[in-house]
Amino acid sequence: MTWHRIALFTDIPDDAPLEAEAGGEPLALYKVEGAVYCTGNICTHSEAFLSDGYLEGFEIECPLHGARFDIRDGRVLCQPASKDIPTYPVRIDDGAVYVEVG
Repeated sequence: MTWHRIALFTDIPDDAPLEAEAGGEPLALYKVEGAVYCTGNICTHSEAFLSDGYLEGFEIECPLHGARFDIRDGRVLCQPASKDIPTYPVRIDDGAVYVEVG
């Protein structure tokens, strides 16, 4: 696993996901209550970009069919998805956001 600098903390909106990429992985970043979370950016149900979805609290909703996932641990919260999304460790250093992928 390698740490990748992928954004600035100030680049991530408080109310919407931010599309990112590291190590060839499509990622989505979220800022909730001052903390940053990172998941895979592809819905496991329909392969839509979650960064185009709707963020409410710690839940991201797929823009195509409404599947929802918890951004903290990637678990599915409702159908039609049945498979969790990957999550990645995040660290903030001097205002830069790093994600560990490998």
